Amino acid sequence: MNKSKQLPNSVAVLILGICSILFGCFLIGLVLGILGIVLSGKGRRLYRDEPEVYEGYGLLNAGYIMSIIGVVISSLWIIYFVIYVVIMGGLLMGIGNLNEYLDSF
Repeated sequence: MNKSKQLPNSVAVLILGICSILFGCFLIGLVLGILGIVLSGKGRRLYRDEPEVYEGYGLLNAGYIMSIIGVVISSLWIIYFVIYVVIMGGLLMGIGNLNEYLDSF
């Protein structure tokens, strides 16, 4: 009788990975994704050392991959937001300078 143990945090990593994708357009998606990646580390090491003792690696690996995807999506949204703010700030500064220029006539 081979009694396998569940990998630690495998379900939690899966849930964090799903939530990081769902909340990818918010900053919380980045936090959840990073947390999922960090929590998956111990389980991945345990499974790598003794794969016959543990089960649930599919859940852990799926959560790990989804956490990476969530981090990428969140990072892209943050970069998009920063670029948007810079462009809009430049446009608003340009409009302000245009008004000062037009007022001088």
